[in-house]
Amino acid sequence: MVNGFQEIPGFTGLPGAVAVSHLRVYDWPAADGVSGGTPHLHLTCSEAYVVTGGRGAVQTLTASGYEVTPLTPGTVAWFTPGTIHRLVDEGDLRITVLMQNGGLPEAGDAVLTLPPEYLADPRTYAAATVVPDDAPEEERERIVRARRDLAVEGYCALRAAQGPERLAAFHRAAAALVRPRLAEWRERWRRGAEAAAAVTGEQLARLERGDTSHLGEAVVRAEQPAAYGRFGMCGRLDVYKGND
Repeated sequence: MVNGFQEIPGFTGLPGAVAVSHLRVYDWPAADGVSGGTPHLHLTCSEAYVVTGGRGAVQTLTASGYEVTPLTPGTVAWFTPGTIHRLVDEGDLRITVLMQNGGLPEAGDAVLTLPPEYLADPRTYAAATVVPDDAPEEERERIVRARRDLAVEGYCALRAAQGPERLAAFHRAAAALVRPRLAEWRERWRRGAEAAAAVTGEQLARLERGDTSHLGEAVVRAEQPAAYGRFGMCGRLDVYKGND
């Protein structure tokens, strides 16, 4: 047992099963003249940005409306599942990203704001969004830019829509796309965030009994990124192996 973690098989990662990555936001201009990433939402994970360099903004769209949050070094911004968000680069924007439920975002807990015809079924959606790992870098960049532009097209239509129905229809389509993966997600959550909470509960129970044995099992861990410059939805990512 290490600090109580091995009592629950499969629990690894940062405190609270948070996932971390470092992001350099794309500076590619889109059709609307805005440079930045791919608009999308998460279905079960809150997300936080810690801005470490450059400047920019995050555009968000929820049932409450459209907002723009400026991002400068030192800003911490976060939002909950269902928030459509688009990162905007205004000059070398760099962010440390913290994701709730580490493992779920990497397993597909995100849906891009593609036009409705691309959301009809998982196969159609995948054909427009999947980036082959074995493709040359130039081809992967072309695919990532194309899917970003397609998502911006759908996002602009959602922003322009009158009334809540268009956004609600996107939510329903997104939920339908991920439904086949929910059993896998639940298992990842069980091994990650649920397990982390259970460890805290066990530690509280020990302290109530006067048992401090877990304090004697303290450890220190450190990791370097497992991959640098990976193509992500919003920019080039440095990622850690504990996130998957």
